[in-house]
Amino acid sequence: MRIIRFVDVAPGIPEQWQEPHWGILVDDAVYAVDQAPYLTGPHTDRPTLHVIGTPRKLDQIRLLAPVTPGKLVCVGRNYAEHARELNNPVPSEPVFFLKPDTSLLVNNKPFYYPPFSNEIHYETEIVLRICRVGRFIVPQFAHRYYKEIGIGIDFTARDLQQKAKEKGLPWEMAKAFEGSAPVSAFVPLSEFLDPKRIYFRLEINGKVVQQGNTADMLFGFDDLISYVSRFFTLKTGDLLFTGTPPGVGHVQKGDRLQAFLEDKLMLNFRII
Repeated sequence: MRIIRFVDVAPGIPEQWQEPHWGILVDDAVYAVDQAPYLTGPHTDRPTLHVIGTPRKLDQIRLLAPVTPGKLVCVGRNYAEHARELNNPVPSEPVFFLKPDTSLLVNNKPFYYPPFSNEIHYETEIVLRICRVGRFIVPQFAHRYYKEIGIGIDFTARDLQQKAKEKGLPWEMAKAFEGSAPVSAFVPLSEFLDPKRIYFRLEINGKVVQQGNTADMLFGFDDLISYVSRFFTLKTGDLLFTGTPPGVGHVQKGDRLQAFLEDKLMLNFRII
């Protein structure tokens, strides 16, 4: 038996418009249940799960990540050269903003170029997945709050961002739009010899367009987690985008993007 999260396959209806279900997979049969398994137990109001509806077959569903999507915390200007290339000051403390869970794009699904912008830029970043709840986390204990990393792209409507900056307005329309945060699968941090020196890169149509190393970050993983947790609680499943190195640029329809952690291919999708 395995606990899963899924949506039903419905021709003509986009996945993001479907209501996700929690379920139990037994052999090839999928049983939807009435709530998230982590909300049940002897010390809760619902000590047991209840199956709802009739069983489904695996080919009638699409599997989702087995965790309720949390918030996406994105750090800006965490590489000095990137700040300079956009004519921004190098910050003395972390700068961050949020994206909603509807920004998340997983499983190498294509990115749909939005009609409201003519200047979508890629920003490749290492992403931490938070594994426990924490607030006011001190740096020396921050490593306990993440065990896996992935790679993601903070797509930015640069034209809209520039207009917002000129008017002194927030950036949400330029950063938090649908599908603006492709994220790879996650791998154990223990697979890397030195988490403070992880090389990553982005290729577009087979050409390296951006590369970075965590050694060049202004604020390391632990400092970022500690700083962000001063302002709000970090929860299991939250994602922390840790900033992009120099080399950001535009994408266009038809491009294939491939992102690597060291030499491991992590993301591989198209712009359409």
